[in-house]
Amino acid sequence: MPAAKTLERVATEAVPALRQVSAVQKAPQGHWVGDGFPVRTIFSYDNAAPVSPFLLMDYAGPYQFAAAEQRRGVGEHPHRGFETVTIVYSGEVDHRDSGGGGGRIGPGDVQWMTAGSGLVHEEMHSWDYTRHGGPFEAIQLWVNLPKRLKMTPPRYQTLLAADIPQIELPGGAGSARVIAGEFKGARGLAQTFTPVALIEFHLNAGHGTIVPVPTGHNALLFVIRGNVKVNGRIEAKPAEFVQFGDSGEAFQIEADTDAVLMVLSGEPIREPVFGYGPFVMNTEDEIRTAISDYRSGKMGHLR
Repeated sequence: MPAAKTLERVATEAVPALRQVSAVQKAPQGHWVGDGFPVRTIFSYDNAAPVSPFLLMDYAGPYQFAAAEQRRGVGEHPHRGFETVTIVYSGEVDHRDSGGGGGRIGPGDVQWMTAGSGLVHEEMHSWDYTRHGGPFEAIQLWVNLPKRLKMTPPRYQTLLAADIPQIELPGGAGSARVIAGEFKGARGLAQTFTPVALIEFHLNAGHGTIVPVPTGHNALLFVIRGNVKVNGRIEAKPAEFVQFGDSGEAFQIEADTDAVLMVLSGEPIREPVFGYGPFVMNTEDEIRTAISDYRSGKMGHLR
């Protein structure tokens, strides 16, 4: 059968019960966030059913910036009630926030910012990247926090590319970077408040892998580069994401071309989601409080 033939090309692994694909979201139209991030919003809690615990994914680029004298990006703005995760593939981003967090991330680096009870921050191109220009590509995720943790103190984590665990896949299939969660004995460095896995796969053409998903967790697959087949028959192309059903232990990916993919999975937060702009809480009253706190300066300001 065709599916069995496809699975034979995956490095020798036992094939568990596969999760069925529930949807493939095509690449959306783009828009600008500030003047530094040409993004396509791959999914968002405010225009589709949230894929808990993930609220939003923006994919920036690929884009070629010319050299400039003024830094581009997004100036001071607030957040409350969730975390932002930024992964850079090309270019450089400088971050600083009112909670005292900050740093620079470049190719392969990850920034994991817990907004929690509230802060303001800015995300700008670094001065060096601004003056030289060049390609830019990045992903930003919003990860929800449960009600009991939405007012947790802000926190900032920088995960440098050199420190992120990377493993080689069997049979020359490629490699995987474990940013959060666990895969094949490698554990990501990101500290998370609820069970979340974020794994980046680099697959060689004609090879594949099987990705386990814990029982009860939601799972998504985002294609950054290349063309792949999921479970032997569902095609996915660059800037498309694949959503899976609830039953099954794993899903299978096979690369038709060299491919870079991001797999997201996590324990769903089964609570109401009420958001307004940069704030994501559980109720409208909590949003009104967040707006008031920001306007009154309780989330701080950058100096």
